[in-house]
Amino acid sequence: MNISKMDLNLLVYFDVLMRERSVTKAANQLSITQPAMSNGLKRLRDLLADPILVRTSDGMTPTQRALQLQPVVRDALSSLESAIQPQTEFDPATSERTFRIMASDYAESTLLLEVVRQLNQKAPGITLDVITPSDVTFHDVEHGKVDMAINRFEELPLSFHQKVLWYDTFSCVVNKLNPVVKNFTLEKYLSAQHIWVSKTGFGVGVGIDPNEVQKLGWVDLELSKIGKKRRIRVFTRHYHVALQLAREQNLVATLPTRAASIHKDDPNMVILEPPFDIPPIALKMAWSALLQHDAGHIWLRRLIIEIAKEQA
Repeated sequence: MNISKMDLNLLVYFDVLMRERSVTKAANQLSITQPAMSNGLKRLRDLLADPILVRTSDGMTPTQRALQLQPVVRDALSSLESAIQPQTEFDPATSERTFRIMASDYAESTLLLEVVRQLNQKAPGITLDVITPSDVTFHDVEHGKVDMAINRFEELPLSFHQKVLWYDTFSCVVNKLNPVVKNFTLEKYLSAQHIWVSKTGFGVGVGIDPNEVQKLGWVDLELSKIGKKRRIRVFTRHYHVALQLAREQNLVATLPTRAASIHKDDPNMVILEPPFDIPPIALKMAWSALLQHDAGHIWLRRLIIEIAKEQA
């Protein structure tokens, strides 16, 4: 294949088609007509001697050849987009930019409070639009519609850039009058009633089945490994709610230590070490390759990383 004779727009068509898996949606993304996109797909098929997308019961499904090419084309387009962007300086003191950040309740409670404080000092014109994990998808981040995602991820798309901000252990938070406080053994822990807090991920949330241990997260998975199960009375997606319930009720909240420490100075609360092993978790920041070289984005990423280091 002689690339000098190739219409490079076809690479853009390919990239969007692979993301959207739909001729109609791809055409809308590029603001062209559906017949024009269909013609582009036909030309791609002729060029690569491959169907690229095949209609199945699951919709338009990419071929193995297309899946192999997707990251190569994405990286090439990302590098080109970055190279031709105007080289403008970013001045945080005068910027009035809005950054959209997907953040879990855990990240909001422990990290973003300090980020906002420092933005008020260093970049008073910048606005943060903090979005919950259930409000966005990986595609929103990949397309740059969301500047970054800060959460505890088990898996991330290979196309994302990512940085571990910190590792955190677990602690148990209880009211000081809770009977379990004295001699906090595994037996006492299991005899108590508990609050479960979600490790919310991307996409629309769903209800919890207490019997599906694999989906309950780190705490319950580790208990299952030693043949134990706790009694969960309340399921919540908010750390502040869990802490308040632990404060006012005879309930135990097992949380990442940084979240538990929010109430460390409350005379009515006691923070205890769990009576069994729970592996540390990683708080990560992830962002699209499309924003990797954006000057303002670089500045904000560095600020967040420095704040995380200071809190380590």
